[in-house]
Amino acid sequence: MKRLCARCSVSAPDPAFASASSARYIFPMASYIDWLRAFCLSLPHTTEDVQWEHDLLFRIAGKIFCVANLEPGMSPTKMAFKCTPEKFAELVEVEGIIPAPYMARNHWVALLEMDALLRPELEGLIRNSYQLVREKLPKKMQIKLEAKSAAAKARQTKRARAAKRKR
Repeated sequence: MKRLCARCSVSAPDPAFASASSARYIFPMASYIDWLRAFCLSLPHTTEDVQWEHDLLFRIAGKIFCVANLEPGMSPTKMAFKCTPEKFAELVEVEGIIPAPYMARNHWVALLEMDALLRPELEGLIRNSYQLVREKLPKKMQIKLEAKSAAAKARQTKRARAAKRKR
């Protein structure tokens, strides 16, 4: 069964009837932005902000690892991310993926069509972009981020133990 997506006026599969395999595909623009935002913000120390009027940027320690276009009419690209030189050469051969404008020299690719890649593959590529950018951070910043992660983990463990004792 199909229903009309309220946010973007596009037909989308009814979630009640969606199969497990349908989660692999990205559907309309609004749901793709929602999915991308949720995924990127699930990565540790990720921040987001809008810059250049219509781009949603995802950063770690101020360095961009993924960009989403919020206004489809402003640019033909939907999103862009960093990849390794080998993966860059492989991805630009795929229909619907181009070297990212202004950033191709740094091995960034841009998706013209969201169905150019399956969602699990896209998640892996974005996670890899995050790792590439994180690894290029100054050692001092990497240590600071690790310390924040360790402190957060210790607080979480402490809360879990306290909650267990209350039971």
